[in-house]
Amino acid sequence: MSSVGKGKAGKGGKAAGAHKSVSRSHKAGLQFPVGRVSRYLKQGRYTERVGAGAPVYLSAVLEYLAAEVLELAGNAAKDNKKNRINPRHILLAIRNDDELNKLMANTTIADGGVLPNIHPHLYPPKDDPSQPV
Repeated sequence: MSSVGKGKAGKGGKAAGAHKSVSRSHKAGLQFPVGRVSRYLKQGRYTERVGAGAPVYLSAVLEYLAAEVLELAGNAAKDNKKNRINPRHILLAIRNDDELNKLMANTTIADGGVLPNIHPHLYPPKDDPSQPV
C-alpha cells in the first residue's frame, strides 16, 4: 500500500519534491557563511580545485577565533566597566592571551594603543632599612 507518484507526502502537507533549501552553514551548525568562504577560496585561485569540506572547516576555524576574541574582549570591557567592546578592549584581549598574541604578533589594531608596561629599572629605588644612611 505504498503511495507512488505525485501528491502529498506524509503528514507534512508538502508536495513530494518541494524541499526547502538549507544552507551549508546551517547543516554544519555554523554562524559563519560557508558558501561565501567557498566562493572566496575559488576566486582567490589558491588551487585548481576546492573540496567540499574545506570551506566548512575554514568557516568553523574562523568562527572559533572570532568567538574567542569576542569573549576575551567582552571580559576586558567588563573589567573597564564598559558595556561596549572597542578596539582598545580587543587589543588588550589579544595581547594578554599567549596564543592569540603569537598568532597576531605582527598585527596593528587601529586605535588600540599599547599594553600598559613600565620597565622595572625605571621605578625609584627602594629604601632598604638594612643599609646605613
